[in-house]
Amino acid sequence: MEENTASRRLLHTRQVTCTGYERDDGLFEIEGRLLDTKGVDTEFPYGVIPANGVLHQMLIRMTLDRKLVIQRIEAVSEQAPTPVCSHINQAYAALVGISIGPGFKKRVAERVGGMKGCTHLTELLGPMATTAIQTLAPVVQKRLRERAARDPDFEMPTHWAIGTCHAYRPEGDAALRVREWRPTDSRSKG
Repeated sequence: MEENTASRRLLHTRQVTCTGYERDDGLFEIEGRLLDTKGVDTEFPYGVIPANGVLHQMLIRMTLDRKLVIQRIEAVSEQAPTPVCSHINQAYAALVGISIGPGFKKRVAERVGGMKGCTHLTELLGPMATTAIQTLAPVVQKRLRERAARDPDFEMPTHWAIGTCHAYRPEGDAALRVREWRPTDSRSKG
């Protein structure tokens, strides 16, 4: 990568943090936080955001079952550039009942896209969906290990990642490894 020798001035920072939890009631909770701060004083129709001031501070808390179906969702606009931004937060309840998986982005756009939602909250759902899949991965692996231990004829299901990116292209090495992979039973290790 070519070194950039030009001086820079910080104008804006966006931080997105997504965290996944397993709850003691058997459900899972994914929390997404978005924080936008300004590097310089920035004027908006509703006032000035001072340097190092917060433009957006928002969160979504989503409760999922083991099949990645949204059971509950809460959107909160703690800080936003207009007094009406938070008026749309309740619209995200329309996502209850949909599943994270193929077609998720399309269903989100249909229910809370454009004027039906908040641009920033809706964008936050993308990394939250990825976080949900990563959060549930150990739970799914454990369930597959247990089933494989009970049933030697059990065939691993087609892995969801195949065909989703360059690394997991159907003819690639990663896809081949995933197709042949069987989770090991950690109890049998010495």
